[in-house]
Amino acid sequence: MSPILFISDLHLTPERPQAALLLRRFLREVAPSAAALYILGDFFEAWVGDDDLSEPFHADIAEALRAVSARGTRVAFLPGNRDFLAGEAFARAAGLTLLPDPTRLDLFGVPTLLTHGDAFCTDDATYQAFRTQVRGDAWQQDFLARPLAERRALARGLRERSEHAKIDKKPLIMDVNAEAVERAFRESRVDRIIHGHTHRPARHAHDVDGRPRERWVLADWYDTGAYLHCDAQGCRAVALPAA
Repeated sequence: MSPILFISDLHLTPERPQAALLLRRFLREVAPSAAALYILGDFFEAWVGDDDLSEPFHADIAEALRAVSARGTRVAFLPGNRDFLAGEAFARAAGLTLLPDPTRLDLFGVPTLLTHGDAFCTDDATYQAFRTQVRGDAWQQDFLARPLAERRALARGLRERSEHAKIDKKPLIMDVNAEAVERAFRESRVDRIIHGHTHRPARHAHDVDGRPRERWVLADWYDTGAYLHCDAQGCRAVALPAA
């Protein structure tokens, strides 16, 4: 049976061409052998609405995804905090399925929860308040009504403020909250969670109510590329060789 692959946090942008080159190689050499590819958010550095497909870089990435889908690998996209405005026009252009966050699936017999992961960072109260605001219909309608150039400028400003705010935050605050993770295991009735967001790739073993569980944190693609390979034997992290 063909494997299922997971990636997240590529933060694709024309200013970082190396990540796009790694992605193209991954889509050409690795993804076609998989039954499905799941992208768990922050695929783009920013996505300010589906008219952002007018950016040639974004349109080329969408076409690369569509080519993989056309070759038989199902592609699914679960938006993150950088690209939660990805919508149906993007999905059609990229030949993929949009997923809600979180999504539960049976992964080779293991009940598994897929999520971007930022909802687990509950110790960062400021971020959670912002997350609630921008995920609301009123904020999104107002934002999407603005001209594309203005939205791009606003997104740049938000990223700059976010990076500046991180300087004053303790690293622990920006990681997942253990109670939030345990609650997700219980409420979703899963034995495995796969997420990104924290840029701290690892496999974590959990014991929740006397039952062993596992949590996989996906790697970012800032320095190199990596993906999670899952099949009937389990999951393993795989690093892409340097170009």
